[in-house]
Amino acid sequence: MKKFTLVDLLALLIGLIPIGYLLYVYASLPAIVPMHYGADGTPNAFGPKSELFIVQSILTGTSFLLYLLMKFLPSIDPKKQVKNGEKTFQKLGLGLIIFLAALSICITFATINKSFKIDKLILPLIGFLFVFLGNLMYNIKPNYFAGVRTPWTLEDEGNWRATHRLAGKVWVTGGIIITVAMLLLPSPAATFVFLPCILVMSFIPIVYSYIYFKKHQIKI
Repeated sequence: MKKFTLVDLLALLIGLIPIGYLLYVYASLPAIVPMHYGADGTPNAFGPKSELFIVQSILTGTSFLLYLLMKFLPSIDPKKQVKNGEKTFQKLGLGLIIFLAALSICITFATINKSFKIDKLILPLIGFLFVFLGNLMYNIKPNYFAGVRTPWTLEDEGNWRATHRLAGKVWVTGGIIITVAMLLLPSPAATFVFLPCILVMSFIPIVYSYIYFKKHQIKI
């Protein structure tokens, strides 16, 4: 059984910060607060402030589940290769905890400061997340839970390595472009950069893994 480590404690504390922050500012929140935001960062749905605890609980619970999945991945991975890259998955789990905690804090902060454009922080955060994930791509071992999981990468370790080397470069570059665009461009223009970047970053590794497969396919 896995031991509870200092990293686990750090992840727990970071994951609980958003709920602590919400409790701290709860009395100063208006009775009705934004519950959903449009692509331009403008609120388009409202509800009682008590529902913020539901939102925060869902985000916090999701972050803890993802962290636990990364922690126990070596035990449940049928390929049994994850144990060789256990530290990479620990970093991934901690990074996801930090990202979702920051996202949760942004949501609460936006309810207090109505002039705050939530998209100007959340979308750059997503860009930073892709940069972080891209840097980990080089070290992710073949598995069924994280990484570029296509039929061709899962069946060929060489395909997995080559695809993830490319994906790492694409995701770091795309993450930087997203972050800079979200910070510098006005909301409508930034959205037109954000969505194509996400699509390109998603499809390039998938297409490459198939091309690699066809190129290295054994001729019968």
